Amino acid sequence: MVELNYTDAIVLAGGRGTRLSSVVSDRPKVLAEVLGRPVLTFLLDRLVSAGIRRTILAVGYMADMVEDVIGSRYKSMEILYSKEAQPLGTGGGLQLASLLVQSSHTLVFNGDSFCQLDLHGMVEFHNRQSGVGTIAVICVPDAGRYGRVLTGPDQRIMRFEEKQAGGAGSINAGIYLVPSAALRSIPAGQTISLEREIFPVWVEQGLFAYQAEGPFLDIGLPETYAQASQFFEELESTR
Repeated sequence: MVELNYTDAIVLAGGRGTRLSSVVSDRPKVLAEVLGRPVLTFLLDRLVSAGIRRTILAVGYMADMVEDVIGSRYKSMEILYSKEAQPLGTGGGLQLASLLVQSSHTLVFNGDSFCQLDLHGMVEFHNRQSGVGTIAVICVPDAGRYGRVLTGPDQRIMRFEEKQAGGAGSINAGIYLVPSAALRSIPAGQTISLEREIFPVWVEQGLFAYQAEGPFLDIGLPETYAQASQFFEELESTR
């Protein structure tokens, strides 16, 4: 039985943000400023408010800058760093970071996106399933840029559909709850894509979709990064 307060989190924060380099060129994209502070801190605030006590930042590009800015504690939360000596992809970076996890399960977050959802509700949903893990999904008006997540009537994920033409659909919201042992079983020291190489294996083992209500934003493109200030201002105003 997973308990949120005793579950470690990993934030995938190692990306260089190549597509964002025209507007953020002097720092990793998780340190891109929004409303005068690093965008990563909005996610860390969310983890603190949910009761997470321990978070590992999986860092790579300009890792020392991330550590200098965030430090070893963020409010009430302990912060640890898993540093890639070379780019390992989302899967390889996650495997390396999992070696620092102390809990039986791990909450994983993409560091360059934000999705408002009930983390306690996601844990309760996961505890009712018998599969390997749970992925948060969100319905967006244009799923073509991201690729769709197709599920059965029991919310079991059937497959991930590659990026295609636009139209509404459910997409991966970048939040996962999985057994820590499953993360450690990812081949070590290799460049591996979580989305392309690991998720298909987990689908066969039973992977479930938890529906998030949103809102959702990723800052991977200059035009979406430009929306971030308004996004977080509106989010704060609803609290």
